[in-house]
Parts: sequence; structure tokens; C-alpha cells
Amino acid sequence: MTRTAYDTVAESYAELVREELDGRHLEHGLLATFADRVPGGHVLEVGCGSGRITDHLHRLGLEVAGIDLSPNMIEVARRDYPHLRFHVGSMEALVAGDGSLAGIVAWYSIIHTPPEQLPAVFAELNRALMPDGLLLLAFQSGDERVRLEHVYGHSVSYDAYRLDFDAIETMLVEANFAVDVRVHRAPMGYESTPQAFLLARKRS
Repeated sequence: MTRTAYDTVAESYAELVREELDGRHLEHGLLATFADRVPGGHVLEVGCGSGRITDHLHRLGLEVAGIDLSPNMIEVARRDYPHLRFHVGSMEALVAGDGSLAGIVAWYSIIHTPPEQLPAVFAELNRALMPDGLLLLAFQSGDERVRLEHVYGHSVSYDAYRLDFDAIETMLVEANFAVDVRVHRAPMGYESTPQAFLLARKRS
């Protein structure tokens, strides 16, 4: 359902969010902090969509690639950022060896996973990270499931979850992460919910 929806909206989505980071100083700061603190090695953006955050991380000096469930999103990312590597893939089963990644960014990509399934996702991300590797999460804060039926100019049908800030932190700790940075901000512009950001590190 989620893959089909993003296949449908891929072109419109890429156009609408292309400049979304412009003027968002907090988000720029968080991504820069991640880039400054991540150990040397390969970084993966999971749920990369059209590739804009992957490219931003590359411009911050990281060796980075992106994966996404949607083949159409990956086609758009490859077209728009041909200097980077993108592959169809799932955060639930990474094609990455144990301890092989220095960092993982999940920028609004856990919002389509039911909360009860997130502990398994965080365990998989932890598996793929090297000791002291970093995980950066961004998500909408709240406690509800929202059925989306018309987005980016298309009729679709899929779910998004507003996730409890403290509950997500607890899940990360239980998955062997230490949470180093917690940011919770009020909605801006078109946003209807608070936004949450967590920077966590895999415990040695």
C-alpha cells in the first residue's frame, strides 16, 4: 500500500519537496551535527524518497547512498542525483552486513510503520551500525494513525502514524541505542503537528 502510493506520487512529490529544507535552520543544524559526529565510513539514508536528503548529506561531505521501497522514487532519485547510489530496499531487512554502516538517517521514513513494528526496525538498524555509529530520526509527533487519500495532487490510500516522542526514545534505548540529542518543535508553515528529531548512537 505504501509502495504503491509513493510510486503514484513520485514525480509530484519530488517537485514539491525539492526546496523544503530552505530556511529550515534547525533541520540544517541537525543534519550538520550528524555529519560532524558520524564515524568515518558509509552512511545510508533509509526511505530516501526522491533523494534530496541523501544529496544534502553528500554535500556535507559524507559517503552516502539511499534506499527506498518505491521503485519510481528510486528512478527519480537516480535521474536527479546521478552522482549518488540509490537502490530499492527496505529498512526492515537491510542489505548490509553486521556493523558495516557508520550512520543511518531515517528522515520521516518511520512514519508509515505501525508503532508495534518499530522495535524490530530499530533492532535491524542497530545490527547494521558499527559500534558508536549514529542514527538520526525525524518524524511527526503525536499518537494517532492518519489515513491519507489525496496527497501531492493524486488519489492514494495509505496510512501515516504520528508517533509518541518518549515512546520512540524508549524503543531506541531498548534496541541498544543511547539517545544523545532530543529536539521537539512546534509546527511551522503547513505542518499540523509538532515535529520530533532524535540523534542516537549504537552502544559499544
